[in-house]
Amino acid sequence: MGTPATIEIKHFKEVREENNFTQSEFADLLGIKNSTADIERGRTKLSGKVVAELLRQFGINPLWLFGDSGQKYLQISKGDVSPKVVTVNSADSENIVMVNQKAAAGYPHNVQDVEWYNQLPAFDIPLPEFRNATYRGFQVEGDSMLPNYRPGEWVMAKAVGGIDEVSNNRVYVVVLYDSVLVKKLQKLPDPSKILLISLNEEYLPLEVKVNDIQELWQVNSKLTFNLDNPSENGLFQQLQQSMEELKRELKSFRK
Repeated sequence: MGTPATIEIKHFKEVREENNFTQSEFADLLGIKNSTADIERGRTKLSGKVVAELLRQFGINPLWLFGDSGQKYLQISKGDVSPKVVTVNSADSENIVMVNQKAAAGYPHNVQDVEWYNQLPAFDIPLPEFRNATYRGFQVEGDSMLPNYRPGEWVMAKAVGGIDEVSNNRVYVVVLYDSVLVKKLQKLPDPSKILLISLNEEYLPLEVKVNDIQELWQVNSKLTFNLDNPSENGLFQQLQQSMEELKRELKSFRK
């Protein structure tokens, strides 16, 4: 016997029965081996991939699935890659939300949740390059975009309204239903698909369906906190020596 049915199991079964699928048919649709019987008996937990497929194919709100929301369905993009939520500051001006690596794990499932965004840090950049558009900051994870983008760095990206605005070989933040990726984009002859390319040649290109993209952000700048010391640069050495002299002077001043 399996364990007592949890709320997510009840809701999972409810979706299957409402759409008149057998356990085998539903499993095949969601990429589950054999059938959904083990899930519905509580023997197997719902994986993130299955939750993402329920959202992508049926518009099922992950928060409803786990009993944290009364809203069962979310609107699916179907080619609309514009921001689903725009945040503003106390003066009703748009600000820039910063999505770190931890937040990025939950971003695809909360992309339409206004309250979720309020938990993220946000600020304004008073520069002309960040005016007249919606911007968002994302922290880079992994080494697939080396050497241009290192793990832990931040990319600042401008919202893209539609897939027709994509330029080949530009770098974008791609929000799928199960992940947030920083990749170079390449259009394909088949307009329903697009190619995601890593700068690190150890990673193979990834082909995705346009309808699987929730949001798209074009990278136009980055923040880095890991600057290499150009030790062979004469000017830098002079500056370094000047700083050391200044430190010594400050120490002697304190005595």
